[in-house]
Amino acid sequence: MEQPPEQLPPPDNDTLEEVSHQPTPNAQQPPPTPGARATRFTDLYAQALNHTLSKISYDNFRSCYPTIPESILRQVQAQMVGKLGDKCRKEFDSIMENRNVVARLNELETLVGDATERKNQGEEAGVQPHLLPPERILQAHLTPALQAHQSQLNARLQTTQSQNAQLHAEVLDQHAEIEDLLTKLEAVTGDVKGANAALAEVVEALSQEAREGRALVDGTSV
Repeated sequence: MEQPPEQLPPPDNDTLEEVSHQPTPNAQQPPPTPGARATRFTDLYAQALNHTLSKISYDNFRSCYPTIPESILRQVQAQMVGKLGDKCRKEFDSIMENRNVVARLNELETLVGDATERKNQGEEAGVQPHLLPPERILQAHLTPALQAHQSQLNARLQTTQSQNAQLHAEVLDQHAEIEDLLTKLEAVTGDVKGANAALAEVVEALSQEAREGRALVDGTSV
């Protein structure tokens, strides 16, 4: 006869408590709190983006499309501004998160604060390099890397601004093209109206001749 499979004993309370207190390997760290430099950086980008989007105002749309109904034009203008703004903000947030910009700017702010404090206390005797704490030495080695990342971030920001300017130029070109089409359409409409006016006289003359002919026929038949 086959032996029944051996059953494992149930875990005791100590084992369950130990397992429950083990850290989750995929636990996400909370995002760092932006310092003064990081806050100023995000505010500056928001101001630049809002300034760019303000150029796509309803008044500018109205001057380009005077014949389109106001309700439709306002809806198109709002959708364009909203989508363009959302795209730029999402791309900026993605860059900030992927590059860990907030934490690095906070570190830079700490380095600058420490340097300013040391400069203000310049009358005191300097500390020998071998007496510096490990944190200071680590910061000294990280400074070039932080500067390189800041340069990359500035270059990325300039690229984003250039792309925004290009999008703005494309929108203006599309406005000009649509305005040209509307001008041509108005010209064709004018030609049609002129043709209708010219044909009106001919139609009236033909109608008169038809009435006279009918009168003659009616008189002859009598």
